[in-house]
Amino acid sequence: MNTDLGSYRKSYEKQELLETNVSDNPLELFQKWFHEVDNNFDVGETNAMTLSTMGLDGFPKSRVVLLKKFTYEGFIFYTNYNSEKGKAITVNPNVCLSFFWAAAERQVIIKGSVEKIAENLSDGYFESRPRGSQLGALVSEQSDVIKNRTVLEERLKALENKYDGQEIPRPKFWGGYIVKPSEIEFWQGRPNRLHDRLRYQLDENLNWLMDRLSP
Repeated sequence: MNTDLGSYRKSYEKQELLETNVSDNPLELFQKWFHEVDNNFDVGETNAMTLSTMGLDGFPKSRVVLLKKFTYEGFIFYTNYNSEKGKAITVNPNVCLSFFWAAAERQVIIKGSVEKIAENLSDGYFESRPRGSQLGALVSEQSDVIKNRTVLEERLKALENKYDGQEIPRPKFWGGYIVKPSEIEFWQGRPNRLHDRLRYQLDENLNWLMDRLSP
């Protein structure tokens, strides 16, 4: 197989990112960008983000997860704590998040440390999920090898019968993480590959410092 993609070309010309029109706080800029993209562009799931961790095998690994909340403190997502990513986070809590909103020609890259959120917050979110998603969290021993799909379907049927007419408890191995950022980079596509890149970094006094990076 030999597929040459060298002729693929796109000129980014929709918007600009200048120091004169951004907030001193990157969380405020993220909120602005998120809502602009969500309201004005067809990107599918605006909250889809790539989470990169350092695996136990020594290799970095990236996968798409869904952002469920963001605050001035950080970015919250939910998963199985015993999954491959959960085990990697336990050993090395330094992670990277990235959002790529192609229709808006924008990208956000976030470096930070991750920790579990309070159990009552995970309980509250779990209770808000559709019943099928609640059962799915119980069914899947995430990242474990299974024989075939029938294994999952049989587990699901058994749990549907077990919890018929009852509330489904949040499993202790499932819950939320918050990524507390130490660096956030905003990328806006521009013509001739001279893209705008603004990077915010936390200093020792927990103040955000901004730099422009060469594309």
